[in-house]
Amino acid sequence: MKSERVRQVSPVENSGRQRIVATARRHFFAYGFRAVTMDDIARELGMSKKTLYAHFPSKAALVEAVLLDKIRRVETDLKRITSSSSSNFLTTLHQLLARVQMHLEEIQPPFLRDLRREAPEMFALVETRRREMIHQYFGRLVGAGQAEGIIREDVPTELIVEILLGATQAIMNPEKLTELGLTPREGFSAIITVIFRGVVTEMGRATL
Repeated sequence: MKSERVRQVSPVENSGRQRIVATARRHFFAYGFRAVTMDDIARELGMSKKTLYAHFPSKAALVEAVLLDKIRRVETDLKRITSSSSSNFLTTLHQLLARVQMHLEEIQPPFLRDLRREAPEMFALVETRRREMIHQYFGRLVGAGQAEGIIREDVPTELIVEILLGATQAIMNPEKLTELGLTPREGFSAIITVIFRGVVTEMGRATL
């Protein structure tokens, strides 16, 4: 899936694009993008296919826009939560997990399967950005937990993050989620529960 050339758009055009992306996101994430046609999107929006294609010249371009919009929303939320100087480890952890699970709840296995089969370069982008976000935001969180005495100091932050990354890579893919009968939200929740309960201190166990 090749990126379309970026051009300047007016506020009206941008509003139209956002409506299209929001509608496509609901359908693509729920049913996968192979099962959803551009006709389906245009019909729900009450617009002609000509108008839809004026904003997005191909279905691949629309899938890419939906995916990049989702990545941006996730990163904005994680940055906001972890940048709060008043939050302690537990507050940040619960807020972070709740937000990540909310984002994951929207994405169903058919979309991940279609992405991996039909757009492997975009699937690779998702994995790369996921790795970067786990390093940046969960790494910062683990460091804060160690400073508060909730996360064990004898286990290096880098090791905890790499274990989290390894488990995420192994579990959060279409085939494994299907094999285990898990949704993306359930898979990620299980990973976090197992890993964090293994690295908390006695004080941490009493507060988690």
